[in-house]
Amino acid sequence: MAIESAARKITEIPAPAYRAAPHNIEAEQALLGAVLVNNEALYRVSDFLEPQHFFEPIHQQIYDTARSLIRTGKLASPVTLKTFLPADLDIAGLTLAQYLARLAAEATTIINAVDYGRTVYDLAIRRELIQIGEEMVNGAYEAPVDFAPRDQIEEAERRLYDLAEIGRYGGGFQKFETALTTAVDMAARAYQREGKLSGLATGLRDLDTKMGGLQPSDLIIVAGRPGMGKTALATNIAYNVARAWSGEVRADGHIETVNGGIVGFFSLEMSAEQLATRIIAEQTGIPSSTIRRGGIHETDFEKIKDVATELQHLPFFIDETGGLTVAQLAARARRLKRQKGLGLVVIDYIQLLQGSTRRALEGRVHEVTEITTSLKALAKELNVPVLALSQLSRQVENREDKRPQLSDLRESGSIEQDADVVLFVFREEYYLSNKEPRPGTDEHTRWQIEMDAAHGKAEIIIGKQRHGPTGTVSLQFEAQVTRFDNLAREDQLPQQI
Repeated sequence: MAIESAARKITEIPAPAYRAAPHNIEAEQALLGAVLVNNEALYRVSDFLEPQHFFEPIHQQIYDTARSLIRTGKLASPVTLKTFLPADLDIAGLTLAQYLARLAAEATTIINAVDYGRTVYDLAIRRELIQIGEEMVNGAYEAPVDFAPRDQIEEAERRLYDLAEIGRYGGGFQKFETALTTAVDMAARAYQREGKLSGLATGLRDLDTKMGGLQPSDLIIVAGRPGMGKTALATNIAYNVARAWSGEVRADGHIETVNGGIVGFFSLEMSAEQLATRIIAEQTGIPSSTIRRGGIHETDFEKIKDVATELQHLPFFIDETGGLTVAQLAARARRLKRQKGLGLVVIDYIQLLQGSTRRALEGRVHEVTEITTSLKALAKELNVPVLALSQLSRQVENREDKRPQLSDLRESGSIEQDADVVLFVFREEYYLSNKEPRPGTDEHTRWQIEMDAAHGKAEIIIGKQRHGPTGTVSLQFEAQVTRFDNLAREDQLPQQI
């Protein structure tokens, strides 16, 4: 009896109502009718509407066939279309020829073609959202062993952002007037900004003068051999940008950046603690090795405490996850921009990033090509500069002049091609210190003169710059605290008596 009672209760539970996916057959018919009456209607929607955006399969075929005919300069009409579609179709009791004729007969104008197209497109995006949501639910229930929840979240984020990027009608041509207004606005902001720069100030005067700051949507590569100070330069710039940040609250409650920028630093090589120690060393002048050994005095500790207090409030965010794929990095950068805002992305370094599995199987060169292309696309999408570090090949060491060139970039084809700016870090002192001759000889005297001239100096070689000149910028470098600074100009030195 109990089983029968339970069974009766189950059968009494009302079945959930079936919900059809969002669609509008009438809008699809109206759009197709407009195209068949006047082929010009296609050009009003073809830049954003694809066959798969139609809900009804026969409408997908009609749109695809009509589009192909029109693009080849032929007429798309009920008469020409039926030649390329299955003749035995039964559409709600109508033959194909009858259905095409009705579509054309009931269409009166192409004025509303864009509105119909946007309706069809928006509903297709909603269906895609539903599919992503269903796959998220199913994936969470199935929980494969090799698919961690964090991976599922990042995959869902990636798909949602991809959908957000294609889920818009933007793109295409714009009036020159619009571009001109944008350019003038940029010039006005540069005039008002501290330092009169169009981009983010690096805090290094002569480098800013050459580059105009770090420009939004640029991929900037900082390259050098080990020991040259690539990471030091990146952390110096990142700190200077974050420290200069200031914002003002707009009427809608949104905080708009006025100066500097919020920094996202992907440290694929060093831990967050190591990076923080470096920055503390840079700002206090106390070598990080001394800090780690605990060989500091009370006054030093007070300095460290003061700097740490200041650093706590900086808009500087560190991701120390190793082995990131470029897709995961992009998802995390987008998330940071959405949640906190973002003005600069720093990546240390490219060779530690991974591409997709498919590209990895094709070889490292193809994988790096995918990585640099994705980083450039990310810079454009987020409209922020992306500063990415890169290793140089060993062929530098085989030359007499160790100054790097574009050809020294590892997997240089894609890196050189995709980068808007390539900066090389070079320190003559590093190489000279490894070639000390025997003391007391003439060679040692000459070496000492060269060492004195190179001591504490570094060169930033601008090997490529799309928006400005190439050349070399001299900087001061304090190796013990890994800090780059402006080099004192001769005309600004105190007068010698």
